[in-house]
Amino acid sequence: MSEVTEPEHTSPATVETVEAVVRRQMAQSLGGRRGMVEAGVPGLVFTLLWLTTKDLPIALISAGGVAVAALVIRLLERTTVQYVVNAIVGIAIGWVFVRLAASSGGTESEQALAFFLPGIIWSGAYTVLMVFSCLVGWPFIGFMVGSVSGDPTAWHDDKQVVRLCSRLTWLFLAPGAIGVLLQGPVYLLGHSGTIDTDTAVAIIGVLRLGLGWPLRIASWGTMVWLLARNATPVQGRADAA
Repeated sequence: MSEVTEPEHTSPATVETVEAVVRRQMAQSLGGRRGMVEAGVPGLVFTLLWLTTKDLPIALISAGGVAVAALVIRLLERTTVQYVVNAIVGIAIGWVFVRLAASSGGTESEQALAFFLPGIIWSGAYTVLMVFSCLVGWPFIGFMVGSVSGDPTAWHDDKQVVRLCSRLTWLFLAPGAIGVLLQGPVYLLGHSGTIDTDTAVAIIGVLRLGLGWPLRIASWGTMVWLLARNATPVQGRADAA
């Protein structure tokens, strides 16, 4: 006699949850602890050196050097260079803005202020897009789920999944949104001369160092807490199991 076994689709191990999918996708997009360090440290080095030395070339070269060193290590290890390249691209774009400020006759302080502008613009752009995605009922995080469920939009048929993805998207965008709301006005005040440019650079630097990372950690921590419940099956896989 053969043993009677449970149907395969009833086993929790065979039904992937939305929470598990998002955890994996976030790990891939952020690169884990190492990826986040590689993406964030070059900007941190620039900010610290500018605030302490007021020497723009040293700050730029040091930040670039840290990124290149991380890239070389990745190449030697033959592991993904995605996160290091992101940092290098960010520094390169910042350098372009520095050169544009210099070509228009900007002081070294004005050039340092210009270095932060691309980051503010980028954070503002993705904040607007993510807020819009939530307001129209198609939260950004949902497409992470769709990328592995077999149907890019099937997740949207499940209101429970949409609700979870909306909460996660709001949490994901919060640090960038707060950063733009605080740093954007400071940049404009410094750029217009309403406040001293050095003061503007120092405030933005302090906001990035003292507020940016704590906000990200709080955001990611809350997302991890939400994702720890493993309660929402991925619709495409659950139906197909």
